[in-house]
Amino acid sequence: MKQTEVLLQPNPNARIEEFVYEKLDRKAPSRINNPELLGQYMIDAGTEFGPGTAYGNALIKCGETQKRIGTADRELIQTSALNFLTPLRNFIEGDYKTIAKERKLLQNKRLDLDAAKTRLKKAKAAETKSSVSSVCLSVSNRKILWLNNFKSILLSEQELRITQSEFDRQAEITRLLLEGISSTHAHHLRCLNDFVEAQMTYYAQCYQYMLDLQKQLGSFPSNYLSNNNQTSGTPVPSALSNAIGPSAMASTGSLVIPSPANLNDLKESSGSRKARVLYDYDAANSTELSLLADEVITVFSVVGMDSDWLMGERGNQKGKVPITYLELLN
Repeated sequence: MKQTEVLLQPNPNARIEEFVYEKLDRKAPSRINNPELLGQYMIDAGTEFGPGTAYGNALIKCGETQKRIGTADRELIQTSALNFLTPLRNFIEGDYKTIAKERKLLQNKRLDLDAAKTRLKKAKAAETKSSVSSVCLSVSNRKILWLNNFKSILLSEQELRITQSEFDRQAEITRLLLEGISSTHAHHLRCLNDFVEAQMTYYAQCYQYMLDLQKQLGSFPSNYLSNNNQTSGTPVPSALSNAIGPSAMASTGSLVIPSPANLNDLKESSGSRKARVLYDYDAANSTELSLLADEVITVFSVVGMDSDWLMGERGNQKGKVPITYLELLN
């Protein structure tokens, strides 16, 4: 239970604050989480750089995605706390304590029963011993000794009956409580399934948010997306890397990207060329053309178009396509 709390809220100070508010039966104030905070900083920085600039626009898009992830994180914490942590905490602090208390009481009753059995055994042994040693006593003294032993045995047997009854009653109470554990396990199993489903929803949302962000950033000109030291090779989307596997990723560096010379020739000429699509591309708006990996389309240059884009044509469909997603064919 404690480690789940740490997973959902890594900040120990925040956990202490929530604990105090819970004990005071007051609602804890809403607190901005780390992804939301990062997202706000990114949006502020992107606004300062200028939404019209590629870098500023990218920062704003990343910031909006981080804030969506922060919202999903908040929903995960709320759902997990309600469906998993709260039932578990209620059991540990309620029924479990009751069971532990009754089991400890049962153990004490067993010790009392053992002590009563021992005292009865000693009383009977003392009677046997006194009956042997009382031969030399007078009749009146033997009678007094016998009455004392009889009284001791009678009290011991009475004590044994009482302790045995108390033990049996406590054993029944403990048994009934322990029999309820099976239904408790079934309930906690449902709670555990709810926790797993909440995590699945959270990670699926985060993956979808980042996938959408990657597609948005993919629509930016390639010279903004490439690092200065990356003079060759095309970045492969994560969805593609998951599909082709780690072993095949090693060969992605051999993807053929249109050389500057070929591109210049194409842009300077008024003709068109065939090009093979290297991997999928989703159009960001109506002016672009969505692409499917390995399909062959016709591309040509349009005067005034950005240097990182060509006009693509597939049947009756036309639209801008990013050069880095294409391999020009001879």
